Amino acid sequence: MPFLDKVELCFYVLNKKNTMKKTVLITGATSGIGKATAQILAKNNYKVVLCGRRKDRLEELEKELSAFTEIHSLAFDVRDKKDVLEQIKSLPSDFATIDVLINNAGNAHGLDPIQNGDLDDWDAMIDINVKGLLYVSKAIIPQMVERQSGHIINIGSTAAKEVYPNGNVYCGSKHAVDAITAGMRIDLNPFGIRVGGIHPGLVATEFSEVRFKGDVERAANVYKGFDPLQAEDIADIIHFVVSRPYHVNIADLVVMSTAQASSTIVKKNNL
Repeated sequence: MPFLDKVELCFYVLNKKNTMKKTVLITGATSGIGKATAQILAKNNYKVVLCGRRKDRLEELEKELSAFTEIHSLAFDVRDKKDVLEQIKSLPSDFATIDVLINNAGNAHGLDPIQNGDLDDWDAMIDINVKGLLYVSKAIIPQMVERQSGHIINIGSTAAKEVYPNGNVYCGSKHAVDAITAGMRIDLNPFGIRVGGIHPGLVATEFSEVRFKGDVERAANVYKGFDPLQAEDIADIIHFVVSRPYHVNIADLVVMSTAQASSTIVKKNNL
């Protein structure tokens, strides 16, 4: 083969490699930050694996995003270790290679002082925010190690960086996410795997409705009197982070609205 033909072939192969779609797996994809992230990545040439508990919402989102890219959905609860491993193992070959893992599933239950805390609430937060993140990561990390490439983003919270009144166990679970993220980054460094944490402040999603057990009015009051972050704001940041050149790893990022100075200090207009 002539030298010029070889050069042209090399450029063709490199260009093809650079334009191949990456596959991203998102937990908690049926609402809030997870859903918004799935939407923006689907529209930006990523194949998306949607994960969530609510099958009806998964089906609806899969139908919506299939207009832009290849979509596959998995219905499971991240608390169920056996189901997590089985569901991810069941991915068809076209979706089995996960380039980007976004551990987004998480929740807060209750807002009580430690002495009045509900044991079921504590279990839910630790099982989803900490153990669920670990189960999903355990299912995917081995393939990233084998390839010596991959990107993991763990969605934490400003509660990972400070503790506020009545936040006790929720803050503890998010501090754990922060520590696990740092530990992942160290342990996976020899394999060239990018690991980072994104820690949002107040984001106007269903989060507070879950925390206050369906009390819509109480949840709405959390976001009154100021402009909180929207799910799309965090999704846009996630898209930015995953689209950086591979030698760039955004390791730790805290994001708050302009009105928010800390978990408990928020400049609110007079209502």
